[in-house]
Amino acid sequence: MQLKPDHPHLNWQGAISLQKTADAVMPWRTPHPMHRLFPEPLLERAAMPAGVRVSFRSNTTCITGSIVAQRESGMLDLCCDGEFVASLALTGRDDFAFENLSAQEKLIELWLPQYGQFHLRSVAIDDGATLAPFTDTRHRWVTYGSSITQCRAAASPTQTWPAIVARERGLNLTCLGYGGQCHLDTMVARMIRDLPADYLSMCVGINIQGASSLGLRAFRPAIIGAVQIIREKHPETPLVLMSPIYSAPREERPNAVGFHLKGMREEVQAAAEALQTHGDKNVHYVNGLDVFGPDHAHLLPDDLHPDADGYRTMGKNFITEVADKFFV
Repeated sequence: MQLKPDHPHLNWQGAISLQKTADAVMPWRTPHPMHRLFPEPLLERAAMPAGVRVSFRSNTTCITGSIVAQRESGMLDLCCDGEFVASLALTGRDDFAFENLSAQEKLIELWLPQYGQFHLRSVAIDDGATLAPFTDTRHRWVTYGSSITQCRAAASPTQTWPAIVARERGLNLTCLGYGGQCHLDTMVARMIRDLPADYLSMCVGINIQGASSLGLRAFRPAIIGAVQIIREKHPETPLVLMSPIYSAPREERPNAVGFHLKGMREEVQAAAEALQTHGDKNVHYVNGLDVFGPDHAHLLPDDLHPDADGYRTMGKNFITEVADKFFV
């Protein structure tokens, strides 16, 4: 039985919007109708479906799909009833297939690549198989960050640190990790404000330090302003402000506007404290070094981005330092 990509029983979880063409659907992590208002470099990353899943319920024993072949893409992961089943490399492919699945009715989740684009033409299941939508009642978690949240070097989509946290703690994930593009853009803050969320987290600083896009005068006010925008519709939602993880060359060496990571961590903490003093009891500061610090430097092959094992470590530590303390 062949299903169109916009079939009402296919749930595109983690996508902000869907772009429909003549023969395919492409997920975006930004609102497609408003793209003129977003920076073009950010849209390049928003086209990559990190954390996006196509979910439905069925007793099918086989799942196949037709896609638009991409020159560069990551892996496609299949999970059934929350358990990882298999992973396929998609680069250069125009189809995929997962076979020999259980004949029991199950939740099927196709975790899309965290980098590269994904255009789905169709999905096929067994003739006569059951088909039902997946109604997700889990708490919604929206997390915002840089390439370290997008996690290109993770082994596969279910092995990014946000996916590890979401799967371990039973959360409905929306991942807003944009490689090189976490600059506290006002349009992103407005987008987060308008999303349903039970928990929010923002890991801010590394892209701003790397690009010298904000200096000491503007960084803390930009954090506070972004949080205040989000609070317009999420006045009491637990919100974690996390400062950058460890990066040896950037710890004390100032960038073009005089900012290094030690100073940025002080500013993120000061922003959280200012918000708390102003009455926001549900904003929390987390030092990025507690999640991924100097002891994990061997898992940073370029002194900036964790490798596959590093992202697994980051996921486990985020659970301990953030989810277990504030996502309750």
